Formats: sequence, C-alpha cells, structure tokens
Amino acid sequence: MPASTARACSRPPRATFLIVTFAVVATLGGCIGNADDTAKLRQQAQAALARWADAVAAAGGPPAVVPVGELTGQVGDWEAAVGDNNKSALGAGLVEAGIDLPAATPPDGEVQWQSGTTVTVPLLSAQQAVIAIQGGATAPCDDCTAMRITGARLTTRQIETTRGPATAPVWEFAVEGTAVKVTRVAIANAVTVVPPPWDPNDPPVGISIQSATGTVGGRELTVTFVGAPLPGDQPCGEDYTTEAVESGLAVVAIVIRHPHLTLGGCTAIGATRTASIELAAPLGERAVLEVQEGRPVPVVLTP
Repeated sequence: MPASTARACSRPPRATFLIVTFAVVATLGGCIGNADDTAKLRQQAQAALARWADAVAAAGGPPAVVPVGELTGQVGDWEAAVGDNNKSALGAGLVEAGIDLPAATPPDGEVQWQSGTTVTVPLLSAQQAVIAIQGGATAPCDDCTAMRITGARLTTRQIETTRGPATAPVWEFAVEGTAVKVTRVAIANAVTVVPPPWDPNDPPVGISIQSATGTVGGRELTVTFVGAPLPGDQPCGEDYTTEAVESGLAVVAIVIRHPHLTLGGCTAIGATRTASIELAAPLGERAVLEVQEGRPVPVVLTP
C-alpha cells in the first residue's frame, strides 16, 4: 500500500508534562522538516516492514495475538543479596533448571481482552519457556552466576498486545535463593522482531511512538509520543506532521518534527503529545510499529 500523509503543521493540543528527558535541539527548522531526515525515516520504515514480514513468516503466519514488549519478566523486586547478579543474569538469559521441568505441551490457553473478546492460542511447555528465556538474552554477562529454577506453574497475567491490554497464559518460575518469580509469556510462536544492531555512527532517526488508538473500521489513528512541551508557535516548541508507511501486515508510524525558530538551547523536558495519522485503508489485523526499531506498540480500537 502507498504511504499516506496527514495534515501539515496543525497545532496538536497541549499536553501533560512528563518527567522524561527530551532533547529539543536548537534549529532553524520553522515549519519545514529536514528532507534528509524524512527520507531516512521512510527508509527505516520500509526496513521495519521487511523485518516484521520476516518475523511473521518465522512464527508460521499472522498470529491471533501479538504480545508487545519483553516476553520475559519478573514478579517482585530482587533482594539486596542477589540483586546485582540476578538482574544481569536474567538479561543475559542465564537460567537453568534445577528440577525436571514438564516437557509436555499444555492444552491451548485463552487470551482475553478488556472488551471481553477472547481467542484460543497454543502454548509453550515449561521446558520450551525456559529455552525461550535463554534465547532471548538482551545483554551478555560473563561474570554472572546462572539462576536455578526450583518450580514452575502455568498461570495468567496481564500483558500488552497490539490490540491493548489482555489477560494471557504465563509461565511463572520459582528461583533458588529469592522470592522473586521469573515469568515468560506462554504463547507459542510469538512474533518477535530483532532490531538492527546499534550503530553510533549512523543511529536511527525519528520519534518512537508509544501507543495508538482508533476506531474499528476507521482509517485514522491517534499516536502518542514524547515531544516538546509547547506548540511550534512558541520558543522551544514544536509542531508535528505524520506519515503512515504501510504493508499488508503492518503500519509504521512516522512523526516529523517542525521546531520553532529558536536561537540558543532549550530545556530537556518532554511532554506527552499526540498526532493523527491517516491510513490508506482501515488497520484491520495489522500491527502498528514505531519507526526507530520497528517494534510493535499497543493499539486500542473502539467501536
């Protein structure tokens, strides 16, 4: 599908301040975006769509549920005696079974959204869930000691999905020497995207959206992101325009900055901002991806 653009240089509503860091760069941007950055954003979007298509194919096709965020997590806070090791060990996927974990695949489980809509999905066995934790390492830790799993139970917890919050099956593992439980979303064949390696000499550009909302059957999405606290007609303010780069499987949301002509530096304070994106076709079952790494974001569609 072709890319579509939204209205230019309209003023979004004022936003609530957040305690986050947002670098507002002094620039002579006025109401004209940087053409080079916009071209790079479109390239990033196309690359993100390609990675998403590969991830969907690797999962066996478009799934009924797409979890958002990290699939491995924890319940509770690490105690001081083990915290330094266990936090890094979990990020490195350093877990090992101290007991015989069930290898049998459990019966299909149910995912339920807040609207009451449900879907049945295949699940991982406890052994498969541990293997998934081990394979999902986000940072190596050569000095860490592996955590030993001493128990496993299949339970349910709230997760984020590409269609908003849902209650889903989750494996919960007891770990030796701590009251903290390690968790893994139990949905089998989950779509997972591996972002490109970070290149400090050529970092990704653009604003990474946090979520989106819209209506079922509608062609307009409202995306949320961290931006400048003031509109573009004020010093250190910014306006935003948008584009949607689309495929049959996903939509990448591009937010383009239009800074105020500001001489000098601006404070590093951000605010929640929103902008509308017009799609070429209703979203349907497609995922919405942020543009920097191509990861899916939560989307809530109302009637």
